[in-house]
Amino acid sequence: MRPPSPSIPEREFALSVLKQSLRLDGRTPLEMRMPAFRFGPELGWVECALGKTRVVAHVDAKMVKPLPERPFEGIITIHSELSPMASTEYEAGRLSEEEVLLARLLDKVLRRSDAVDKESLCILAGQRVWHLRLTLHFLADAGNILDCACLAGITALKHFRRPDVEVIGDDVTVHPPSSRAPVPLSINHTPLCLTFAFFIDPETPPILDPAQLEATLSSGSMTLAMNAQRELCVVQKAGGVPLPVDEILRLVEVGVQKVKELDVLVEAALQEDWKGRRIEVR
Repeated sequence: MRPPSPSIPEREFALSVLKQSLRLDGRTPLEMRMPAFRFGPELGWVECALGKTRVVAHVDAKMVKPLPERPFEGIITIHSELSPMASTEYEAGRLSEEEVLLARLLDKVLRRSDAVDKESLCILAGQRVWHLRLTLHFLADAGNILDCACLAGITALKHFRRPDVEVIGDDVTVHPPSSRAPVPLSINHTPLCLTFAFFIDPETPPILDPAQLEATLSSGSMTLAMNAQRELCVVQKAGGVPLPVDEILRLVEVGVQKVKELDVLVEAALQEDWKGRRIEVR
């Protein structure tokens, strides 16, 4: 059962506050919630939180036969499912339009943008490659679950280590972590998502990282996927209010700075976690 829409006083108050370039949680219009990371005991397990929005990402790998049309490339699959655990807006076993858009955009950003070098996942051409499976668990949706999922996914891929392999002729030997240190993935770049919400009132400025109430009241949204090298990977605007080109370019410039800040936070969190780990090779 879907929750009731915001009451009229709540709606009017929130819109009047946004019109004054203020937000209910005290942020400025173009200010993000500070992301927080928690790493599990396994390499490739990451929990990311944006405010009360929480997503867990987990990466695992296994050896498979490559696709016939791509014998020199590994395989990456992304599995995600929105359940009532994240929010009462979602129904178990039923794909909503939001879930379809979320899955497509995550696939574009994390897989089709070549964030991971697929050729580096090849073990024996045409016979053995690594198959990476990225699983996303949505624990709580308090707004902007897409950006949180993207942040958790790319951090998990950078945190993951695959077993080292040795190839002699046609024989492939997989070494356990106890005998050889696991190998990090070859990451080409770090794409990160930024979502902006827009309102039908032209005097209300666009906001970054909308909370659940703000997203409900918005008249449209736009998601940018960028990396710290100022490369624009994906732009998605599924309907809503029309935007002039100057406004889009202004938000892209804002996104460049925000993505650089997020990239520094991700690297700092990974380095901090790695300091507390010790891999013993016997």
